[in-house]
This record gives sequence, structure tokens and C-alpha cells, in this order.
Amino acid sequence: MLWQGRRESGNVEDRRGVSGGGLAVGGGIIGAIFLVVKFLLGGGDPSQLPQQLPQQSHELTAEEKAADDERAKFVKVVLADTEDRWGELFRKMGKQYNDPTLVLFRDATESGCGYASAATGPFYCPGDEKLYIDLSFYEELQQRFKASGDFPMAYVVAHEVGHHVQNLLGISEKMSNLRQQLSEGEYNKYSVKMELQADFFAGVWAHYEKDKNLLNEGDIEEALTAAEAIGDDRLQKQAQGYVVPESFTHGTSAQRAYWFKKGYETGDINQGNTFNDPSLE
Repeated sequence: MLWQGRRESGNVEDRRGVSGGGLAVGGGIIGAIFLVVKFLLGGGDPSQLPQQLPQQSHELTAEEKAADDERAKFVKVVLADTEDRWGELFRKMGKQYNDPTLVLFRDATESGCGYASAATGPFYCPGDEKLYIDLSFYEELQQRFKASGDFPMAYVVAHEVGHHVQNLLGISEKMSNLRQQLSEGEYNKYSVKMELQADFFAGVWAHYEKDKNLLNEGDIEEALTAAEAIGDDRLQKQAQGYVVPESFTHGTSAQRAYWFKKGYETGDINQGNTFNDPSLE
């Protein structure tokens, strides 16, 4: 993705130098893969995370800090692009797009949805309209899940912004009401549709990045690799050796890649109604 020297979003809270109460997750996502399965890319409720976590602080070296700062600049540019693209799309729909805030943190922090740690993976909190990201996640994405390149990072941000879009469109509120009415197993089916729609919205964003000639060759393949790497079936297989489809909350690898690609190819927000798609029943 062509990003260096371009506008960075100012809607960012950088908490990386702020203590998260001394709490850190030993081993990161690799050390807590069961949490990844539940929380990766915004599917879980951070307030339900265990409050007593292993304490392990990690002081960054100068080289690591420089790499972390470079990633921070990158995600700020991606966020700025989502502001521009979704602002345009909402205006065409006769609606107002309110920019979300990106919170960068390290190890642990508090959110409007409760406790947040590196083990949750990136997530969006509709309560405060903020995206939460510990940038160490991207090392896990590249090293464990073999999603190389910079565009998987962009895909993650665009997916979380997709949840913000759902919030502005009233979809998140409907889901919250359903959560109170359904059993966990019944609600999981709707959670999958919610997550796949966020993947679709990420693809819509990428469609307009292509139109602006901001993508490099191979960017979309990188995003599809990332989407497939974090499908529920693949994560569960890695974590426990078998899959439990009724516990899926984000969709299979094939489904995640399909919906991102559909958004990318169509660029049409109206074609992303996963809730009415018979293949997801």
C-alpha cells in the first residue's frame, strides 16, 4: 500500500507509554490462543476477560520501538483513508459519518467495553466508538499466521472500522438486543454474520483504495491470506485439533475471504447484507 508521506488521522489516542495497571499477557496471542479464537477482530466482549492475567512487562529495544512507531504511522494513514472513503459513501447515502477514534496501547488498557489486553486482538467498542489496537498483534499476524506484508494490517483496521459503520447504521444496537434474547449458540450465528459484514465493509474500503491507485500489486492477496488465516475453523484446529462449528463467532476461512473479496470487487455497500444471505443460515 502506498502510504508514506500521506495524511495521518488526528483521531488517535496513543496510550503506548501509559501503564495498563501492570497487567500484561505473557506470550501475547500465541500464549493465549483460546482468547484469540473468541476475541480476534472484535467478536468478544472485553469486559468478560479474566482480570487476573500473568504479569510480564516487556521493555522495547530502540529497534523495536522504531518498528512500533512505524506501524503506528501506517495505521494512522489507513484510518485517515477510511475517514475519507466512508465519509464519501455516507454523504452519498444522505447520512453523516462520524469518525471513530483509534486507541493505540501496549499490553493492557481500559475501554468503554471493559478491560482490554494484547490477547484480545484488535476490537471495536460501540460504547465509546473507539478502535483498540496493541500493535504487537501485527507481529503475531505475520509470524504465527504467516500473513506477510503491510496490507493485512490495513485489513484489520478496515475491519474494525467496518464495525463502526455497523454502529452508525444501527446494526450494532440490533445485535445488542438480540444478545439479550438468544442463547449463546443461537447468538453465535448472528455474530458470524456481523463479522462477515465487517469483512465485506473492509473490502468495500479496499475497492476505493484501488480506485485511488493506492494499492500495490499483491495487496489484496495479502488481505485474503490474512482473512483465511483467522477463520474460526483454522484457529480452532490450531488451538485444539478439531473444530466446533456451533461455537463459530467470526466465520470460516473461506467465508471471511469470500465476503472481503465481494466487498472489494463490488464496492457496493448494498450487497453486503449478510443477515439475509441464505448461505449463512
